[in-house]
Amino acid sequence: MITDFQTAVKQEEERLSVLHPTSDDIPSCTRLLDDFFLCYAVGSQMKSIYRYGQAAECRAKFEDFKFCLSNKTLSQEEKRNAWIHRRAEWWASRRINGSSEDVWDLRTAPLKDFPPRTASEAYTEEGSSHVNEVANSNPSK
Repeated sequence: MITDFQTAVKQEEERLSVLHPTSDDIPSCTRLLDDFFLCYAVGSQMKSIYRYGQAAECRAKFEDFKFCLSNKTLSQEEKRNAWIHRRAEWWASRRINGSSEDVWDLRTAPLKDFPPRTASEAYTEEGSSHVNEVANSNPSK
């Protein structure tokens, strides 16, 4: 896991630059405002209550909208770079600090004896090994 925030930000900037190669690929202020309002919609709030046990916090979406408005005087390329840097910091923060959604540990090897044997599989295996033992111990052969 990356422990250096600046290194993580640089890695995320590189990744986002590939994902969003032109300024047309970043969301518009209108889209960000729509996302903010959607966050307060009944469906979004109910999903958040179901998943996390509390209403959705929409402050970050409003901050994204305000950030977009503050960049109105920048050129298209400067807007893109500013947006990529902001998102890279957000992703880097999630990588470094973790997330409430990080509940599973990555497994590097399969579980031993998984899936568990059913009773019929265990009986079949024990029965066939017993038959093999009897066949191998039969002196009449």
